[in-house]
Amino acid sequence: MSQRQLTKRARKIHRWLVPIAALPLLITAGTGSLYSLLLEQEIDAFWLLKIHTGNFGVLNLQPVYPMLLGALTVIVTVSGAVMLLRPTQ
Repeated sequence: MSQRQLTKRARKIHRWLVPIAALPLLITAGTGSLYSLLLEQEIDAFWLLKIHTGNFGVLNLQPVYPMLLGALTVIVTVSGAVMLLRPTQ
C-alpha cells in the first residue's frame, strides 16, 4: 500500500471515529471532574461514578467500557499521527 493510500485511509478512519470516540471520552472526563469537585463540597453524587464507569442505567457497559475507551483512544491517536507524519501532497 502506498503512503498516499495509507494516509487517505487514516483520514477516513479518523474522520469516522473521532465523533464516536469523543462522546464517551468527554462523558468520562466530565463526570470524573464533576464528581471530584462535588466531593470537595461534601456532596457525594455516586450516580456520577456510575456514569463515569460506563453504567448508563439501561445500558451497562462497565465490563467493557475501559477497554472500549482505550481502544478508541489508541485508534484515533494512531490515525491522527499517521496523518500528521505523512501529509498528503
